[in-house]
Amino acid sequence: MFKWLNGKKSKEGSKAHSLNIDELKEQIKSGLNVGSDLVFRNLKRDGQRLVFCFMSSLTDKTTLDDFVIEPIQSNIETEWESEAIAQILPISDISAVNQLTEVVEGINEGKVYIYPEGQPFGLLANVGSTVERGLEKAETESLVYGPKIAFTESLIGNVNILRHNIKDLNLCMEDFTVGKRSKTNGKIVYIKDIADENNVNAFREKISQLEIDHVPGSTVLGQLIENNSWSVFPQLATTELPDRITIALMSGKVVVLMDRSPDALYGPTPFFTFFESTEDVYMRWNMGMSLRILRLFAALLSVLLTPAYVAVLTYHYEVIPSPLLVSLGQSRSNVPFPPVFEALLLEFFIELLREAGARLPTKVGQTMGIVGGIVIGQAAVDAGFTSNILIIIIALSALGSFTTPSYLMGTAIRMIRFPIIISAGIWGGIGIMVSFCFFIIHLLKLNTLGVPYLSPIYPFRWKDLGHSFFRLPPQYLSKRPLTNHTVDDERFSPNKVSKKDVDE
Repeated sequence: MFKWLNGKKSKEGSKAHSLNIDELKEQIKSGLNVGSDLVFRNLKRDGQRLVFCFMSSLTDKTTLDDFVIEPIQSNIETEWESEAIAQILPISDISAVNQLTEVVEGINEGKVYIYPEGQPFGLLANVGSTVERGLEKAETESLVYGPKIAFTESLIGNVNILRHNIKDLNLCMEDFTVGKRSKTNGKIVYIKDIADENNVNAFREKISQLEIDHVPGSTVLGQLIENNSWSVFPQLATTELPDRITIALMSGKVVVLMDRSPDALYGPTPFFTFFESTEDVYMRWNMGMSLRILRLFAALLSVLLTPAYVAVLTYHYEVIPSPLLVSLGQSRSNVPFPPVFEALLLEFFIELLREAGARLPTKVGQTMGIVGGIVIGQAAVDAGFTSNILIIIIALSALGSFTTPSYLMGTAIRMIRFPIIISAGIWGGIGIMVSFCFFIIHLLKLNTLGVPYLSPIYPFRWKDLGHSFFRLPPQYLSKRPLTNHTVDDERFSPNKVSKKDVDE
């Protein structure tokens, strides 16, 4: 039942523990370097001693008392031998160890080490307690339609949610540990007969090659394993919505879950993936397609609207209609700054308000955003710092960036506005085109797990447009996206799908 280890030194030089309890205690204390929360509980029967070693801060006391100590004390006929004790403990997660490093690592994970004196090995039983929050509504990704449940910081809980969503026997979960000091556990999740093995191997290799002390969460892991860390555009997506992960897995993507992280990382995720919402699936196809196109148009508007204002007022007055030119001149008559400085100043104010609203408590943050925007905007106009028209343009640009479902992509869009505004102030319309072309070239050079970032536009795959840029009626989406290189590329057989009247 168990694989016993011998008492020799391991390849890493870890030493097998002594068979004397007093010396064993000293070695464990030395290995853990801890104080009062390291507890030793001793039992004695017929001259033989037995010790329980655990961390009080990591152990569930009720489980320890009811399922470990009580069964051993009540079974007076059972010999105090490691194998016999393992047979009577009603705990599923139990292993036999005799290497000091394994003992110390197990105790540090919340397990209790049980060692009967005179035995060549002891037992590690999992009685750890975890600090978890209950299932709650998603905070960072608001939805009108679809499930509202969000992931939590518990890896086991998140796996439970996915297992309930996908009852496919081919759903695979591979364990990994990242961080030389923190040793954070995680899982690579994919559907075996759908996901491309190259994508799975890409995650495996990138994670296994990491040499770092600590990885705080899946968003940081995504930054560590992406191909171009200098880019402002995210190459792997994160979400707190299990339903989005379910859709991603069914389309052939690979997911990474990490313990103590409420976000799931998944890929490959081309550029247009960040403008998709799960609501697009739950709404009628024409409504979902309209909203998706609206988000893309809003993002383009957010990037180009303010630079266009700066370029027109600096170099291209001739493109402004005469009636608008008069009102624009009156609005700017009291503004002492050039358009580029005026635009950068207001953009900075908007970002300041957004960051302050995000960091303050929810109710206070909402009030701060509304009142601060109105007060500062009106005061800036009255003081002659800016014009009314620019206030409207900046507000529209901000709204355009907020329509993006992905917070990471929305932030990237807001960041690239600043260099384009500066280029518009220096070179006018030519500066806008040069900057915009530079970002397009940058996007063309990016890839996500080997998939081109602008797919399916480049390389052009018209069959995938219905999965990304547009959303077609369900009966026309019988194939999975070609971009993901899925093994089983058929979602359903279109020949077997027929619509019948109710009377039939």
